[in-house]
Amino acid sequence: MGDFEIRNISISVEQAFHEGLEESLVTSISRVLGSKEFKLKGILRKSIDARHRSGVSYNISALVAVDGHLNTGGNIFPYKEYEYKLQEQGTEELHERPVVIGSGPCGLFCAYILAVHGFKPMVIERGSGIQERRKKVRAFWSGSELDEESNVQFGEGGAGTFSDGKLVTRINDPRSRFVLQKMTEAGADRRILYESKPHIGTDRLIGVIENIRNEIIGLGGTFLFDTKVTDITTKNGKIKSIKINDSDDISAQVVIAAIGHSSRDTYGMLFKNEIAMEQKQFSAGLRIEHMQKVVDETQWGRDRQYIRESAEYSANCKMPERNAYTFCMCPGGVVVNAASEKGMLAVNGMSYSGRDGINSNSAWVAEVKAGDFPSSHPLAGIELQRQMEAMAFGAAGRSGIAPVQKLADFIEGRKSSNFGRIKPSFTGDTVFSDLNGVLPVYLSKALKGSLRSFSSRLPFFNDPDAVLTGTETRTSSPVRIIRDENMQSPGITGLYPAGEGAGYAGGIMSAAVDGIKVAEEIVKRYNYLG
Repeated sequence: MGDFEIRNISISVEQAFHEGLEESLVTSISRVLGSKEFKLKGILRKSIDARHRSGVSYNISALVAVDGHLNTGGNIFPYKEYEYKLQEQGTEELHERPVVIGSGPCGLFCAYILAVHGFKPMVIERGSGIQERRKKVRAFWSGSELDEESNVQFGEGGAGTFSDGKLVTRINDPRSRFVLQKMTEAGADRRILYESKPHIGTDRLIGVIENIRNEIIGLGGTFLFDTKVTDITTKNGKIKSIKINDSDDISAQVVIAAIGHSSRDTYGMLFKNEIAMEQKQFSAGLRIEHMQKVVDETQWGRDRQYIRESAEYSANCKMPERNAYTFCMCPGGVVVNAASEKGMLAVNGMSYSGRDGINSNSAWVAEVKAGDFPSSHPLAGIELQRQMEAMAFGAAGRSGIAPVQKLADFIEGRKSSNFGRIKPSFTGDTVFSDLNGVLPVYLSKALKGSLRSFSSRLPFFNDPDAVLTGTETRTSSPVRIIRDENMQSPGITGLYPAGEGAGYAGGIMSAAVDGIKVAEEIVKRYNYLG
């Protein structure tokens, strides 16, 4: 009996709703094969195709087992499940446990791969463990003082924990499959293995993170929460030690800097120690909210009644000066306060696994280029982010409040006086403000310039009652920590910049994959003797 993948099976959502998806799938596969002599083993990929006026359909790749020979070709392919294989350790002696700075997806998966190879990593996280971190975040959203060390940006799980658990990625790396498999083993819904736009949801992601952490501990790893790396020491071009909490030194030969995109003080510490880095372009703008039912009606049309999930959208507009686009769309979600420094305000979007909130929200951003930075200093992008966040905080008036504006008023450059049909979902209070005065002029201009393009394909986008919240600044790191072909910092043996904070990933999946690649490089080089 052999396993085969059958691709591009089209099933109308109406048929799947009335007959059941599996029953409809079996019928379609029988038609493709001209036989009922097969076993449906599962779905490998499922997406929704809403491009045709005839109706919305599922496009599915299915895994079947066939007893005997099956001619391949067309949409039929032999199938073999991806299996992650351990590798042989290198020959260079490693006497100290590798230290992983950060427990976001990059640090977590780097530590996991090191652990399964017997390297017993030490993970150092400036924020709290996931449960305590969740309490602190909820308290902040309810009006408590911001904890600058444990918040939406910092703590176990990284910044993606309080978003949507989005697992969409543009990278084409087989390790992505391993990441998804590991997450399902740790408690994520198995649908992430085949959905074209997989997500876990913040509420479920917390348990997944805990389970992976406990497995690393079971393999000999250690986690130090509420512990910040405040300095590093090198000798003769090699890592010698790290300092934690400005007091204790820990000997180290290998350090993985999976610091995340918002560890601004850590960037400063690395720069002080002459670690090579450079400016990196990022994007900034606002969060925009629409009614989710309107998004559903636009995307699904008359077939909305047959589709249980909430619709998503994305848009991109290329303009002469800078591109504008939507990013991190959260169906049925809320806009959250994502600040990590007092006196500043950054916002982000978040959805729970049900995605059943009244509003959708999305980052509506435009490119911020090196020419926009206040200087040529490698950390100038961080300074620009801070300037925008300080402006947003000033417009809000105090912590826990966000400046908001209706889209129609943003276009006209006037402060809103009332909400229309759409009310803000922000996790805190809001105050009306003219967000044109919060954003740099070039960003406001770019966002407004993209409206015609966006609304030509997404008519709801130009809804005058759409609510804008400022500001979205943490789309990616404004810094790249340079690394060589061995994934190490040039001239510093044993220092491995990694993930989104180092400028080599963008999102949960690519960060996790980069962490795995760094771990593999370490295993390939070293023989751990601890």
